[in-house]
Order: sequence, then structure tokens, then C-alpha cells
Amino acid sequence: MLDWKKYYDAYPVNSELIWLNNCGTTPVNLWTQQRLQEYWQGYGQKGVFTEVATFPGVRKRIIDSLSSLLHCKASELALIHNTSEGLSLVASGLSYEQGDTVLILENEYPSNVYPWKYQKHRGARLEFVSPGEHPDEFVGNLKQKIAESGRIKVLSLSAVHWCSGMPFPLEKISNICQEQQIKLVIDGAQGVGHIHMDLQKIRIDYMAFSAWKWLLGPLGLGVLYIREGQEDELAPVIIGQNSVQDGEVYLPYKEELRPGATRYEYSTPNFADWVYFESVLSMLDEIGHQVVQNRIYELNDYLSDSLSALGMQVFAHKAWGVPTGITTFNKPDTDSKVITDALKRNGVICALRLGKIRLAPHIYNSKEQMDKVCEILQDI
Repeated sequence: MLDWKKYYDAYPVNSELIWLNNCGTTPVNLWTQQRLQEYWQGYGQKGVFTEVATFPGVRKRIIDSLSSLLHCKASELALIHNTSEGLSLVASGLSYEQGDTVLILENEYPSNVYPWKYQKHRGARLEFVSPGEHPDEFVGNLKQKIAESGRIKVLSLSAVHWCSGMPFPLEKISNICQEQQIKLVIDGAQGVGHIHMDLQKIRIDYMAFSAWKWLLGPLGLGVLYIREGQEDELAPVIIGQNSVQDGEVYLPYKEELRPGATRYEYSTPNFADWVYFESVLSMLDEIGHQVVQNRIYELNDYLSDSLSALGMQVFAHKAWGVPTGITTFNKPDTDSKVITDALKRNGVICALRLGKIRLAPHIYNSKEQMDKVCEILQDI
């Protein structure tokens, strides 16, 4: 049995706030702070030649951790800056014929809208599909939309709905896309680290996700997944010295791009972010990602049950048949913004999404904090 208090104590935020917006951004722990201090000390002494953290070593450990988590090849992953960048590289890299349809969710998160919206001048057109109230309802909506729309080139979908927390049935959706020869692009920001994703079973063509949500990583770091063989379907949008074969040999200039997703690590990264990410992934690997996910679900179930007992209207609590780490709720006949503002005044970090209050615990939170949230709600 894991001592979860060890992780509670490792996050200084717990002495100041109850941070329940982990599907938004996440704070840093003491171990990672110490690791970064060691890196900066080494960098101060030897610059890029410090042995404290080396570029190839840190990158390999990050990629190995992520490829194990996602059940994919290391060559299918690249370290980028954020989800928007990854989806823009895909949307802008694909070719379109006049009338090609890109299908996205109604009320989708903007990172998965603007990259596709910008392709209108290249012949692509945008259509929307309702997420519905249940994963099976979405599958029905998707099938109906495909039948009505005709030529759909791309389905670009969040793995988990950013407002409700509903996970979409990716394996079923992947099978539909394969049957209809539709490219499947996934915004994995709310999914990776939160739900089980086996990319050997689920055929996803492209995926981008951020480090700073369920993976507890730093702001400004993201990941791009390109299924093996799909990189040549994309015209490179950004080319740098690291995009080409043997790019570390500056002259003569090269013609051949690096294989796999790594061609999109086109230039010098913010290496301190990599050190940060390596540290938290090491912690998650040590715990075990399935254990991490189960703890998230345990805390979220406890929270949503407690809210229901208070008379709050909890949306889709245990109704989907799949676990989630996100709870959305409101109080009948009460403005949700009033409740959100009051929670924040009392040190509870939450979010207001589509008129509902969104909460998302992680492993460093505690059931005592969930009880405290309910006490605050009773008072307000």
C-alpha cells in the first residue's frame, strides 16, 4: 500500500491551496525543485558541458517513459512546446482538396479548432459533431455525421472532453475511421496520463499533448506523436538544423529529413523544461502509471459522491461506465460563477466550464482536502 501522504507532503502548494484544477495546470514538487537546483548549479559551473543532466540522456529517459506509457515506438515521439503547436504542424502539413471536411467537436477546446479553421483557404472545410451526454451517444452522432457529410478527411478529437471529463471510446472511433479511411488526430492533453491509451491497439495517426496536466510536467513543453509511416503524409511546416539527417554536421547542407517524428525537434529546446519533465516522469514511473490513474479515479469518485450527498447536481457521475478524474457539478438554482468565485476566495483552485464547476484531483491531493471543499460549499 502506497503512502500517499509522502506525495501530499512533497507538494508545497498543499500548505497554501487546495489545487483541484489538475486538468488545467499543475504545480511543482520538492524533488523536482531540488533536481532543477542541481541542474542550474551544474550549468553555472560548466554550461552545456555539465554532467548533471546531459541532452541525450534526459531526452532518452523522457521518450522511453512516454513510449512505455503509450505503447508506441520511441521514433514516433517528438518533444515540442504545446498542443497547439503539434496540432498546427499536423493541420498545416496535410494536403487538402477543395471540399475536404475536417470534423471536430462542438464547443471543442480552441487548440483543436484554430489550426483546422486556418486551413479553409487551402480547401478544407470545418464541420462539427455533438459530443452527446454519453460515449455511446457520441459514437452514434459520429456515424450519423459521417453518413451525412460525405468526404471527411480528418476527425480531430480530444481524448477526454475538456469540460465534462467524459473519455471518448478511442478504440471504437479508431475502427470507424479506419473503415471510412479518415485520418484520426487526437488532442491528448486531457487524456495522456489520465486514461489508458495503448497505441498498438488504437490506431491514431497523429496526436499532440501538453506536459503540464495529468503528467505533472512544466508549462511550455509538449509532445507530438506521429504513427510510423505517417510522417511522410505531412509537408514540413518548420525546418531547422535538427530536422535533417546528420544535422549536427553543419556543412554541407543536407536534403534528407530525419526519420519519424524527431524531424519536428527542429532546434534548441528549453532544456530546463526537459529536466523538470524527466523528474516528474521518473516519479510517476516509480509509482506505476496504472496505480496513478487508479488513485486519481479513487479521489474523484470520493469527491463526486461527497458532492452528491451535499445535494449538488453532479454530471455523469459513474454513468459512462468508464472512469474519469474530472468532476463537474452545479447547485440547482444557483449561479455557478458565484460558487466558483467563493471556492477560489477560500483557496480552492477550480474552473468554470460551460456553466458548470470543474474539479480534478491528482495523486498529491487527499480525501481530507475533498472533505474541506464540501465544508466550504456548505458554508457558502
